[in-house]
Amino acid sequence: MFERPDVGERAIIVHIDFTSYEDTEDPDEFRELVWSAGVEAVGVITGTRKQPSPRLFVGAGKLEEIRDAIAANEADVVLFNHALSPSQERNVERELKCRVLDRTGVILDIFAQRARTHEGKLQVELAQLEHMSTRLIRGWTHLERQKGGIGLRGPGETQLETDRRLLRERIKSIHRRLEKVRKQRNQGRRARNRADIPTVSLVGYTNAGKSTLFNRLTTSTVYAADQLFATLDPTLRRLELPDIGPVVMADTVGFIRHLPHKLVEAFRATLEETTQASILLHIVDCHDHRRDENIEQVEEVLAEIGADEIPVLQVFNKIDLLDGFSPRVDRNEEGIPVRVWVSAVSGQGMDELFDAVVERLAEDVVHHFVCLRPVDGKLRALLHEAGSVLAENHRDNGDSVLEVRLQQRDWLQLLSRAGMTENDVTLEQT
Repeated sequence: MFERPDVGERAIIVHIDFTSYEDTEDPDEFRELVWSAGVEAVGVITGTRKQPSPRLFVGAGKLEEIRDAIAANEADVVLFNHALSPSQERNVERELKCRVLDRTGVILDIFAQRARTHEGKLQVELAQLEHMSTRLIRGWTHLERQKGGIGLRGPGETQLETDRRLLRERIKSIHRRLEKVRKQRNQGRRARNRADIPTVSLVGYTNAGKSTLFNRLTTSTVYAADQLFATLDPTLRRLELPDIGPVVMADTVGFIRHLPHKLVEAFRATLEETTQASILLHIVDCHDHRRDENIEQVEEVLAEIGADEIPVLQVFNKIDLLDGFSPRVDRNEEGIPVRVWVSAVSGQGMDELFDAVVERLAEDVVHHFVCLRPVDGKLRALLHEAGSVLAENHRDNGDSVLEVRLQQRDWLQLLSRAGMTENDVTLEQT
């Protein structure tokens, strides 16, 4: 076996349309992936087959075409817009004498470049090791299993077995460390649940503008770029919303079609922020011609991680790229906001988005006109202290009528602190 060279910066892209497959990969999206990985695509090889070749994935003629493209463009790596089996990847490398990566390998490389936090790096390493464990090859022969002979008897161990054992031990170690991170996240979530603080989680297809919108909403400085998978690590920020109070907003990793299951599993700790959210903001690039397909892919991943029952508010982003389009809120038959059209870059539609989020979270907000007697002064003081009084009128008999708006849970807590129940309060109709 030849020595594998390091990955270079010049790549040949291979995309094959298989007539026997209904759901094929998108070549344009793969070019974006390659660009996001920092690799220059110097050639594209396309073709059509009924189904992949079991040994080389492509036919002999197509393999020769790839070999010629490598020589003509002085390419360092061949990138397949498909999932190759370990044996196919090894066989193609042996034939081309060139580094070969499939679609999963490209995504893993991007993940490795983007991970910034300790947790993110652990998750990327775990995904890489699990992907690599099926692709180990024996590069030496000097560690062949020991033969018999005096002083040399014993079970011995090939280099391949040594590598696999070390990989298994490292994978177990990473799982243990990620379990600690998961427990820490659970503690933070339990604390937020005890304080009744809602969580708003941003989800969406990669490069839909989640981090840019997150920065606009929270005035943060999260890394945002026009790249696929610019965000890997979850970022949490506290935000004050009218009538709602404090909420926690979470920016999460973007989804992509045919995201390998191992990657979903490796990023389970990150995606748990999504499964525990009070509401999901599904960010959609409304300018993308694959908009509807991308929405379906995100919904599939949400179902896969068990987040498909959480209320969703769609946010159609990038309306600044559409001609003559203004921000608006789309509602369903019941008058509930289901879609908001905004631009995270220009700031258009931010007020409408805030109002829609508040309205969706405020489904348990109470709006009362409360008649309080002079002896109910404690409740009156508590309502003013909480900032829940919108207006107040005094009557000649000393009673006060307060217009209040607050969360149902807060209303019950204030009544309890005042030593009262809902039956002790007179509510008036306007």
